[in-house]
Amino acid sequence: MRSNKKRWWIHGVVMTLSCMALSLTASLIISCDDDDNGPTGGKLMIKFEHQVAGEPLVLNEMKYENEAGNPFEVTEIQWFISDVTLHKTDGSSLLLDYDDDFVHYIDTNLPNTLEWEKKDNVPVGDYQGIAITFGIKGPKNLPDYFSDPPESLMEWPYHMGGDYGGYHYMKLNGFWRNLESVRGAFNFHLGVGPKKDDQGNTIFVQNWFEVMLPNSSFSLADRETKEITIVMNVENWFTNPHTYDINEYDEGIMNNQDAQEISKMNGQQDVFSLGTIKKYVE
Repeated sequence: MRSNKKRWWIHGVVMTLSCMALSLTASLIISCDDDDNGPTGGKLMIKFEHQVAGEPLVLNEMKYENEAGNPFEVTEIQWFISDVTLHKTDGSSLLLDYDDDFVHYIDTNLPNTLEWEKKDNVPVGDYQGIAITFGIKGPKNLPDYFSDPPESLMEWPYHMGGDYGGYHYMKLNGFWRNLESVRGAFNFHLGVGPKKDDQGNTIFVQNWFEVMLPNSSFSLADRETKEITIVMNVENWFTNPHTYDINEYDEGIMNNQDAQEISKMNGQQDVFSLGTIKKYVE
C-alpha cells in the first residue's frame, strides 16, 4: 500500500510538471504570435545612380563639356554618403544609424556598392522628406576608421585634414582637354580643406554638407520596404552658383580650400536629386 501511494505521488508530480510545461509552451506560442502580429516597422533600400543631363553617366569617353567649356570624361566616381535622416510631418526627425550603419561607400566600378540596404527598423507613418550628408561629418570622420579596402583607400592626408579629416568625401577622376587641346588627367577630390588663419597657422575647414532631397515625401507601411533612388547629377559639380573651370584649378584641388568651397556650394545646390520612391520588390 505504501508503494502504491508512492507511485501515485510520483505520477501526480509528473502530471503537474507536464501541465506546467504545456502551459509555458502555450504562453510562448501566444507571445510569438503576438510579436508576429504586432507592428514591426519597415525598411529602406537605397539605390544610387550617376547621370549627366538626365542620362546615365558614360565612363571613359570624352563626350561631356562643362559650363566653363572644358571637354571632360569621367573614369570613376567614389564617394561617401552618411547620416540619412527622415523628417516627419510633425516636425521631428529620425537619424538612421542603427548599429553604426551610418555611412556607405559608393563606387562606379563596384556595382554591389550601388545599393545600400539600411538595417534600421523604421517606424510606420508619413515622412515629409529625406536628408543626406555628402561625405562624413567631422567627429565621425576619423583616421583609420576603415581597416579594409575599398573604403580604406579613400584615406585623406592627415596634414590636409587633421584629426577629423580621415577620408575623402569623393574622388571624381577623369580627363579633360586644356586650352591647348592637350588631354590631361584631373582629380576632383573633395574633403577637409586646409587654410591659414590670420596668424599664419593652419586650420582645417569641414566641407561636408547636408541636402534635403526635393520631393522626397513618402509613407511607410508595416513590414514594407521602400526603394529610394538617389541621383548624382555629375555636371552640376561644375556649375550653379559658380562656374568651375578645370583650367584654373588644374588637375588637383585637395590643398585648395577656395576650390573646395566653390565645389561645396555647387554640390549643395542641385548635384543630388531624387530618382524614384517605390515599393521594393526582390
